[in-house]
Amino acid sequence: MRAMILEAPGEPLRAAEVAVPEPGAGQVLLRVHCCAVCRTDLHVVDGELPDPKLPLIPGHQIVGTVEWTGEQAGGFTTGDRVGVPWLGWTDGECRYCLSGRENLCENARFTGYQIDGGYAEYAVADARFCFPIPEGFPDLRAAPLLCAGLIGYRSLRFAGDADRLGLYGFGASAHLVAQVAVHEGRRVFAFTSQGDEEAQEFARELGAEWAGSSEETPPEELDAAIIFAPVGTLVPAALRAVARGGTVVCAGIHMSDIPSFPYEILWGERSVRSVANLTRQDGLEFLALAPNVPVRTEVVPFPLEEANEALETLRSGRIRGAAVLVIDPT
Repeated sequence: MRAMILEAPGEPLRAAEVAVPEPGAGQVLLRVHCCAVCRTDLHVVDGELPDPKLPLIPGHQIVGTVEWTGEQAGGFTTGDRVGVPWLGWTDGECRYCLSGRENLCENARFTGYQIDGGYAEYAVADARFCFPIPEGFPDLRAAPLLCAGLIGYRSLRFAGDADRLGLYGFGASAHLVAQVAVHEGRRVFAFTSQGDEEAQEFARELGAEWAGSSEETPPEELDAAIIFAPVGTLVPAALRAVARGGTVVCAGIHMSDIPSFPYEILWGERSVRSVANLTRQDGLEFLALAPNVPVRTEVVPFPLEEANEALETLRSGRIRGAAVLVIDPT
């Protein structure tokens, strides 16, 4: 099968022909239709996340069709259309798994990082961590829901009942969560890199009532802010923007160092928290909600062989919405 391979962090992916993987007990073999490109893929490829499986097939927002099931892979049959997210396996028996916090499992393994992912014609996945794709979402538009959507959804839940919501970094996740927030009756304030008028206009199209640079002060105090950009300096900026009792949610798996800041901008029962991965319950809830909004995913397609170009376009911030690798479209 065709695949894009990471052989060493910091190097471009290499196009290769490799054997089709075989599903083991509890796994399914998927014919991959498409795989969305995530900023976490960049962190893996660039070596910012340590100790990836090598060689590695990246990609963790997979949409495909079940081709074969291993023993004890209940719940799916041949021909089912499913999605595969970042969280690919947990032990199911640690204190985190047993308390409904499987996203914090110390033995967890992640798709496109410790498990080969979806930058290929076929992929194997644990059936427990696959989701049925809701009707009404074509493959390309479904793929970004599986990480950008899920992380955005979990981050929004940690923002509580905030009415005035700030979104820092208006990329794949923010353009999805903004739609959910507006659907819920929240007021959205979007922050982009300086001078990115296209992203600001995109945010307004999706219901943001204000959009400006992350260096600007919003016209009103925020009740909560979600930071999607992996930029640590945005944490004190967001703390200054939220009102007393407000929450700043850091949504990325990797972020540059947060600079020191005066206690006074944290005081007043403001809080800072991170979001780590996702749970299967997040997936079930969000994929049930998405058709009701309905969430509209903006995608930029790339052929599989142009995965490096897709990653570079994402790195430079030149993507409106989400990049998606097209592999075997239906």
